[in-house]
Amino acid sequence: MSQPPHTAPESPQGGDDLPRPHPIAPDLQLLRREHAPALLAFERENRAYFAASIPDRGDAFFVDFDEHVRQWLESQAAGSDFYHLLVTGDGAVVGRVNLYGVADGEAELGYRIAQRVTGQGLATAAVRQVRELAVSAYGLSRLRARVTQNNLASRKVLAKNGFLAVDAITLNGKEAIAYLCELR
Repeated sequence: MSQPPHTAPESPQGGDDLPRPHPIAPDLQLLRREHAPALLAFERENRAYFAASIPDRGDAFFVDFDEHVRQWLESQAAGSDFYHLLVTGDGAVVGRVNLYGVADGEAELGYRIAQRVTGQGLATAAVRQVRELAVSAYGLSRLRARVTQNNLASRKVLAKNGFLAVDAITLNGKEAIAYLCELR
């Protein structure tokens, strides 16, 4: 079963309009079984940081992590979800940008970036890469995203990547905004 889409803050301050070069220069990779230990470390290290802006996944998520990875790989193989990781040269995961619920040329975009690398344009660049893959590799024509109203950094990342606010919604009991990005 896929995890619900999440969008994590890039930084509390936001940033300028152009992504700055990132000193870590992570590589965007499609999730593979061997990523599991580094992905689990990423999720554990950033748990409190993510929980400040999105609901915590709970202890069971970490206990059953291998099962989650197995399910994600199955849904990825089926073409219903795509899990992209930002992996540094030493194999550490510093972010994830995922496409969920792929159907009828559309998908939901969600991402999380490690707290230690926020504010450096990494989220903007990674979302841009996945947006390009959505067209070239997955044949999508539209992406959706949702973000809480107070998450200004993520709202900026989406705007920089061509997402337009289309509706006021409630997300996990908080005021939020639904976004849409036409890819073609």
